[in-house]
Amino acid sequence: MVDELLSDDEREEALLQWWRENWRWILAGIVVGIGMLVGWRYWQGYRVQRAEHAAQLYNEAQTALNGNDLGKAEAALKQLQTSFDSTAYTQQAQLLLAKAQVEAGEFAKAEPLLRSVADKSKDKELADIAQLRLARLLVQQGKHDEAVQLLQPLTTGGFGAQAHEIRGDALVAKGDAQGARAEYAAALAATDAQLDRALVELKLQDVGGSAPAANSQGQL
Repeated sequence: MVDELLSDDEREEALLQWWRENWRWILAGIVVGIGMLVGWRYWQGYRVQRAEHAAQLYNEAQTALNGNDLGKAEAALKQLQTSFDSTAYTQQAQLLLAKAQVEAGEFAKAEPLLRSVADKSKDKELADIAQLRLARLLVQQGKHDEAVQLLQPLTTGGFGAQAHEIRGDALVAKGDAQGARAEYAAALAATDAQLDRALVELKLQDVGGSAPAANSQGQL
């Protein structure tokens, strides 16, 4: 209403006065906005570059393992751990290298890799897989009680059947046939498609148990 009473010259003067009072704030806002945009683009580019580098190191480790070159695979993993320790690339490489080391009989090298994934991975499934493999390795090393204890939390989850089976293997190795029967029976009672039921049934029979009768869905 007041603006309508001003002449054109007065409006122009008011606009100029407003500009003189506020141009610094306007310019600062523009500079900050541009800086934020540039910073965001830089961060995005940096993240892409790091992901590409991690993927390259992972591929190097995988290629080395395919060629049975454990030394080269270990070198690639060391670089991954140094720069990308908490990434999925590093954890997947650790699992692959640990598997190769177990097959080569290098248990002392494989164990810390599996523990690292089990302890650090934010992917629960990946951590559980690492725990299962670690438990199998512990059984191979005669650390039966540690393997049984390690898998206790997994017995009620999606890997329950496999956890019970490995616990049964550990108890067999300890000479605890009764405990092993309970674990193998629990493994067969669990609904886990990843379980080799025929093998577990044989293990159960070997410790004096008997396989459950086939159910109506023909799972056995």
